[in-house]
Amino acid sequence: MTAPKILAVDDEELSLLMLENLLADAGFAPLTATSGAQALALLEREHVDLLISDLIMEGMDGLELLDRVRERYPKVPVIVVTARGSVESAVEAMRRGAYDYLAKPFNPEVLRITLQRALDYHHVVRENEQITGLLRERFTFQSIVTVNPAMKKLLELAARVAAARQTTVAIYGESGSGKEVLARAIHYAGKGLPAGFVAVNCAAVPEHLLESELFGHVRGAFTGADRDREGKFSLARGGTLLLDEIGDMPLPLQAKLLRVLQERMFEKIGSNTPISTDCRVIVATNRNLADMVAAGRFREDLYHRINVFPLVIPPLRERTDDIPLLCEHVLDQLRQHLGKPLPGISQKAMDAMLAHGWPGNVRELRNCLERAAILTDGELIRPEHLGFGAAEAPAREASAGPAPDTVQYTLALPVDQLSLHALTERIMAITLERCSGNKSRAAQLLRIDRKAFYRG
Repeated sequence: MTAPKILAVDDEELSLLMLENLLADAGFAPLTATSGAQALALLEREHVDLLISDLIMEGMDGLELLDRVRERYPKVPVIVVTARGSVESAVEAMRRGAYDYLAKPFNPEVLRITLQRALDYHHVVRENEQITGLLRERFTFQSIVTVNPAMKKLLELAARVAAARQTTVAIYGESGSGKEVLARAIHYAGKGLPAGFVAVNCAAVPEHLLESELFGHVRGAFTGADRDREGKFSLARGGTLLLDEIGDMPLPLQAKLLRVLQERMFEKIGSNTPISTDCRVIVATNRNLADMVAAGRFREDLYHRINVFPLVIPPLRERTDDIPLLCEHVLDQLRQHLGKPLPGISQKAMDAMLAHGWPGNVRELRNCLERAAILTDGELIRPEHLGFGAAEAPAREASAGPAPDTVQYTLALPVDQLSLHALTERIMAITLERCSGNKSRAAQLLRIDRKAFYRG
């Protein structure tokens, strides 16, 4: 492992020689300069991990050198050296950006620990900057590949609202269409940090725990609350809170969410102390909230409050022009992930993908290609690698039927689950799928009220 390069600056040659020896004994690779100008010239031609400089020097003093280094080489940590009793100048140096200060004469162990701590800290900072940069690159609007005009318009709208942090955004789209990806892109476009994006799936958290999950609780608020707990609104402070599957939020909790969105204040369970919230709220759902309002399953006032800036992601079957581009994008990722060449997709396989309905949207496409990539070995992906041909055959036969005026259903249920209700539910689900999720059309075919599709 290469020893870190430490540039020591002091205009007193004896002090500089002693510091150089201490650095070498501590396992560092020392470089020396007898003036601020010499140090800057050396920084231009040498990579330096850290700079340690005396404050009192002829010509350019330590504070001026610190300012120059912070301006030209902001990633190089600086430690200043001062005589005992000169704390004021050390404090001024740290105010200007020095990491720490040391007093003469040096304690060798304190010197080593201080330098190593500064190097470790700035190493972590650089790693975090790299990770943040990679995440920003991954979750930008530019990373959402599309040639579809409707999608391009959607991304333009999303880019506009990214700067409006107080505006609630509602993202609508079928399962697997990329609602969370779009939400993250809005977050990062608004200069959000990785840790500042907090997501809650309202359908995955039990109803009795969801309120605590969102707002937190204090110790003793209910049985089992043995300590204070921060909620997602607290964790997302200064960032973005994504409420996924908002349509599954219980009605009583919807009223509390409405109050938070209106007043920008909330209270932990068991506490009367109001807490301000400073986060962007994005909601997402694969349901038609307007229909749910009409059916009495979603609060109308909350619907209007969250529907300030709606963004509707078109399903993949409505933007088949994106499929070839998405395939190449996913294959590029799989080449790196699997370490395989993956030459591409045969024309027959592509034709099959273009004809497929993609009920699972982009997520299904990604899973389909990952399966195909694992099955292939240096060859083009063929239709049989895709995995949906065999599964679709019964559906095609059922939808085609033996005659033009006949509809055929194939039903299979375990014996212990067989009931008239279960068969009815299965028929409704199959009909809705054949109608591409259009509940009005499915209800018309079955001659029932469309509200029947919302009854659980």
